[in-house]
Amino acid sequence: MCKRLYNFLQVHKILYEFQFGFRKHHSAILALIEVLDNIYQHLDRHEFIIGIYLDLLKAFDTVNHDILLYKLQNYGVRGIVSQWFKSYLSGRRQFVSLGDSYSDVGSVTIGVLQGSVLGSVLFLYINDIVVLFLMIK
Repeated sequence: MCKRLYNFLQVHKILYEFQFGFRKHHSAILALIEVLDNIYQHLDRHEFIIGIYLDLLKAFDTVNHDILLYKLQNYGVRGIVSQWFKSYLSGRRQFVSLGDSYSDVGSVTIGVLQGSVLGSVLFLYINDIVVLFLMIK
């Protein structure tokens, strides 16, 4: 399913071209080169550059299932495949164990499985957060 979803996003050009995370042939180095190139272009035109960077704490744990399913639907993931993703995300439960002690079992209503093959592709739901460059002349 991971390959199918990723290919679907690629073929339909749904992914933002400057979304570098969790994509083949995209890396942190390429992202840095893109940012530096953009900065130098504006500096060459004697413009000021302001950068605001966000670091989401436990980002995979912040994915809202309803928003993710809504976005997948808007991207064109519908029918049986949409129902599969809904089933994949629902009914999850977890607990913590430490030695011989166990926490209560709790329902998981947000987040995607970090470290899973599908988790990183589903995290691309941040795709529509567009980076804005503020330019002051």
